Amino acid sequence: MTVSNHRGLTAAAIALVLVLAGCSSAPSRPRGLVGVAGMNVPSRISQEQASDVTIYAVGLVGTPYRYGGNTPDSGFDCSGLIGHVYQTRAGLAPPRTVSRLQNWGQPVASDSIRSGDLVIFAQRDVATHAGIYVGGGRFVHAPSTGGEVRLAQLNSKYWSSQNVTFRRP
Repeated sequence: MTVSNHRGLTAAAIALVLVLAGCSSAPSRPRGLVGVAGMNVPSRISQEQASDVTIYAVGLVGTPYRYGGNTPDSGFDCSGLIGHVYQTRAGLAPPRTVSRLQNWGQPVASDSIRSGDLVIFAQRDVATHAGIYVGGGRFVHAPSTGGEVRLAQLNSKYWSSQNVTFRRP
């Protein structure tokens, strides 16, 4: 990829995040959400780092899914995407598995989430999938074999039927 193509992708990612942020609001409280009330949830990253995490994650949309993948060149699974983004843009090393991500950071109520927070999906209290919240009720994730990193809506038919929690690193 040339430098000008990379700059074009970065500019497009920034524009997308700004559009999403312009219409952002917390999504309606999904079924099974567990969180804590209040806006003062501690974080190991600044709001600027959270924004950088968000922009970078959006820029990875289209990267192929690969089980166990954790780089843009090899592809990503959901926890590999999260690990790569947080390590690259915030200098944090999240746990490598979804089951460990469900306890990483601090719980956040759905009405207090911000871009850069984690979205954790679970079935019967076992984490099964994760992504990065980007605002406007959307999150970036690496969904499944044969797929690619994409943006999804928390209030879509599929995701709104899942048990979801939010975590702030």
